[in-house]
Amino acid sequence: MSEESGQDKTEEPTAQRLKKAREDGQIARSQELAPAAMMVIATMFFSMMGHHIFSSMSNLFKSQLQFDRRITDKAELLPAIFGSSIVDGFLIVLPLMAILYVIAILSTTLAGGLIFSPKMVLPNFGKLSIMSGIGRMFGARAAVELLKAILKFTLVATVLWSLVTRQMDQMMQLGQMAVEPALVSAGWMIGESALWLSLSLLVIALIDAPYQRYSFIKRMRMTKQEVKDEMKDMEGRPEVKQQIRRRQREMANNRMIQKVKDADVVITNPEHFAVALSYDPTGDGAPVLLAKGTDHMAARIREEAQKHGVEMFAAPPLARALYFSTEVDHPVPESLYLAVAQVIAYIFSLADVRPGVPPMPKPQPKVPPSMLFDANGLKISSP
Repeated sequence: MSEESGQDKTEEPTAQRLKKAREDGQIARSQELAPAAMMVIATMFFSMMGHHIFSSMSNLFKSQLQFDRRITDKAELLPAIFGSSIVDGFLIVLPLMAILYVIAILSTTLAGGLIFSPKMVLPNFGKLSIMSGIGRMFGARAAVELLKAILKFTLVATVLWSLVTRQMDQMMQLGQMAVEPALVSAGWMIGESALWLSLSLLVIALIDAPYQRYSFIKRMRMTKQEVKDEMKDMEGRPEVKQQIRRRQREMANNRMIQKVKDADVVITNPEHFAVALSYDPTGDGAPVLLAKGTDHMAARIREEAQKHGVEMFAAPPLARALYFSTEVDHPVPESLYLAVAQVIAYIFSLADVRPGVPPMPKPQPKVPPSMLFDANGLKISSP
């Protein structure tokens, strides 16, 4: 073991590390899955369509071995007839070829996806090193591949021995049967044997696939220093910085919107600005600004206020003054105490309205000249 100094590869690979490995052509892929899947499908296809294929091929060979003097006397027709026979033979085996092609693509895709990396076709002179070659021959991966080959041989040999032992009596009877029944019986025995052999290879592939995934992730592990360096490199990129700032703004806005339900009043422009205020009448502090926004954010604040039954009060100059002069979670400035107090007193009075008692008149809060702002945040000079 190396020293516990951040040089041990104990950290899981980051998405950036896996992406770079994929660009270099390195993915977790089992070399056993695609051949095993193709053998299973091919065997099943032959068990269902084998009679049709062999019958068609037999008829094709019979037709080509029959000599017709009208054709043999005209040598110029032979190339056309020969070409037609090749096309007919190709069409007979085309369904099998198409199925195997599709299975090969699907098994490769499911095992890691289709990739093409220019680095995979470029010459790698580092592989010509004798020492690195010896390391690959006697390394852990080579030992695993050797063990896998031994297990594959053992399993296939066991299955094959079991099939031969069980079918020995049938094979001995083939010599006493007529040609066609013997061919049919032999075909079924061969198909059954091929199916069991391909299934045994599929078992090996299903064991090998998760191991290859585990082995790949283990090789891609990073040291703590590599993770830190990668984070620093990513954070230094302008697009990453912009994305981080955008996510931070979204998180801050979402937290701010969640506070609107705790507000006592939302003062609006009424469309372009909205500020949410909260006031504790039992305390001695000033009202606190819980949320503020313009345009789209202002609309979200109004929607949240309507959703939770928070009263809204239209006062454009006061809304702009609060928006440009007060930060979120900060008390309102002293110069706006009077205007804000008038609004909050009116809102609180609405909850105490009783039958026969006229409600408090709606105030017209006055904003000090020093706190007058236009829509762009520029102070409006007093006349």
